[in-house]
Amino acid sequence: MNFIVIGCGRVGAELSYRLYKNGHHVVVLDSNKDAFNRIHSDFHGRTVEGEALSADTLKRAGLEHADGVAVVTNSDTMNAVIGHTIRIHYPEVKQVLVRNYDPAMREMLEAFGLQIVSSTAWGAERLQELLIDPSFRAVFSAGNGEVELYEMYIPQNWDGRIVSALLDGCKNNVVVAALTRAGRAELPSPDSVLKSGDVLTVSTTLEGVTTLRSRLQEGTEA
Repeated sequence: MNFIVIGCGRVGAELSYRLYKNGHHVVVLDSNKDAFNRIHSDFHGRTVEGEALSADTLKRAGLEHADGVAVVTNSDTMNAVIGHTIRIHYPEVKQVLVRNYDPAMREMLEAFGLQIVSSTAWGAERLQELLIDPSFRAVFSAGNGEVELYEMYIPQNWDGRIVSALLDGCKNNVVVAALTRAGRAELPSPDSVLKSGDVLTVSTTLEGVTTLRSRLQEGTEA
């Protein structure tokens, strides 16, 4: 596939190299030619020096043939403008992603209707989860960590109880995705009986996983 990475800072350089190593055709665009020195020496994709809002620069980068574009400059405002411009003038580009660095700027980016990846917000969310309780393992993160898939182990005090009892009090913000026992997964019903050592995979928010932690700790009382 053909990808263009706009901005060759730490994120752009790392993303470009990863895409290249996975066999994709990559073009990296930056207004400062010295920025290309950040890319790994094994990278053999194309580099284009120029302003990302210039039609000539975008043409030289081959934007009309791109399957996807990642806009990852160090400016949230610039990322929003570039992403919006590409989406409006190059509707044939299937995927346009923009980086958000400052969480205070997320609403501005969202106002453009852009697909956002916020390393700051996602990183803070994951650090918070691990500090609170590392026994709940996040296996998939949607958006910027607002909703995640967690694997949670069923303790001894919940052996023999049913799934719906565990979800009681979770305010409908927890969805059970799978129940794994002895390596075999199934789609559980509310009446499915839990056993100690089961792995329950749930989709939920931080509020939901916090409630689940409390439910597991208070399992003998409910």
